[in-house]
Amino acid sequence: MASKPTPSPEPWSVESVLSTLPTPTPQSHSTSPVPFFHLLERLKTTKREGWRRFGIHDGESISDHMYRMSILTMLAPPSLSCRLNVAHCTKMALVHDMAESLVGDITPVDGVRKEEKSRREALTVDYLARTLLGNVAGGDQGRQLKKIWEEYEANETLEAKFVHDVDKMELVLQMMEYERARGGEVDLGEFSWVAERIVLPEVKRWCEEVLQERAAFWGSLGKKIERPKTLIEEIPTLAETQGD
Repeated sequence: MASKPTPSPEPWSVESVLSTLPTPTPQSHSTSPVPFFHLLERLKTTKREGWRRFGIHDGESISDHMYRMSILTMLAPPSLSCRLNVAHCTKMALVHDMAESLVGDITPVDGVRKEEKSRREALTVDYLARTLLGNVAGGDQGRQLKKIWEEYEANETLEAKFVHDVDKMELVLQMMEYERARGGEVDLGEFSWVAERIVLPEVKRWCEEVLQERAAFWGSLGKKIERPKTLIEEIPTLAETQGD
């Protein structure tokens, strides 16, 4: 007798994730934002997954990442801040990974297609905006959060491009800091490739300074590392900057 085919796993859904949470399921359609506040705790406790492959199990949470991003947006150089709605950028930095409260931090090595990742995140943001915040203050705040998230995902406005760059900049900072904190016992250079995808010259300059710090650190340990292209020729070296 032929064996029965193995049934396909159920597609990912918000409901399937909520059913596995150790905490009570947030109250739906409440007029209070408190159920939403409780769900945000997951951003504080869910770790950024990319570092775990290198044995960094006590690393940053999703909230840690978004907090520093928000501060970086507030320090936009004058050449950018004069063209940006900085307060809007700060909101976007705080909202952009909010879907990971249920989706988790999916990395490129996890085998989840980009389209599927986007589907899960869109479902989660819709759940947050409609089910948890839809009856709070007439639903306006939930709609605003969703609108900001959608703007980030579309990556068409200058504000969105800046926050995307800041997302990469924060990753480069954290990469360098983990390497330095561990005395060079771990090389996280595979993450440095994101520097090549930074678009705005002002953020490229920030990133170049960190990459120069990283090269000096590894050089002090007798190791020459391959540096990614920053795609901006006119950036002064760290020594030139200090000599001004």
